[in-house]
Amino acid sequence: MKYLKNLGMSFIYIISTILIFTFIISILNYFNIFNDKVTSIFKIIIPITAMLIGGFYIGKRSNKKGFLEGIKLGGIFSIFLIIFNYLAFDNSFKIKYLLFYLILIITCILGSMIGINRKKV
Repeated sequence: MKYLKNLGMSFIYIISTILIFTFIISILNYFNIFNDKVTSIFKIIIPITAMLIGGFYIGKRSNKKGFLEGIKLGGIFSIFLIIFNYLAFDNSFKIKYLLFYLILIITCILGSMIGINRKKV
């Protein structure tokens, strides 16, 4: 039960980070502070940052093997994104999406490894 609570809190951290950063970038884009090219770069940076934060949280809460926790969290969230993309947006499968999901999983692994090493003993 404790593991599901930690996994759920990690998802909340990921989704809230994505929502907050997207809101800030949307406001800045609305007032023409950022152009479309900068906004498209942030569309890639925001999920990577969110996965790093979520991986850090789950790594800090786990007892051992932080990289496995990162693989689990990154894999579950990537599957969630794949299902959402295919059902909601009807996107076809492309190699660049697979590469993006792989980058998200690796970032989550890195975050969980950092989190487990920052844990206070």
